[in-house]
Amino acid sequence: MKNKAIEKAISIVGSQQLLAKRCGRSQPTVCDWLYGKNKVPVECVLRIVFATDGAVKAYEIRPDLPDLFPHPEGNSHAPNQHADA
Repeated sequence: MKNKAIEKAISIVGSQQLLAKRCGRSQPTVCDWLYGKNKVPVECVLRIVFATDGAVKAYEIRPDLPDLFPHPEGNSHAPNQHADA
């Protein structure tokens, strides 16, 4: 399954190669992010946000890290969230 946030970032930036360059990574690495083979490293999340002029949000890229990249409305799509937390 494709990562929708990475797919959107690629569309905005123009190509996997260009996104990779903006993140200091290789095109195959971006392809791995796109197809869910690897998660986007924390250090690359804000690079993607900046590369897309904020059109792709950090919490969209790594919803599994709500403490680092909180949803602005306090909602998280991350699995294993506890209602009483």
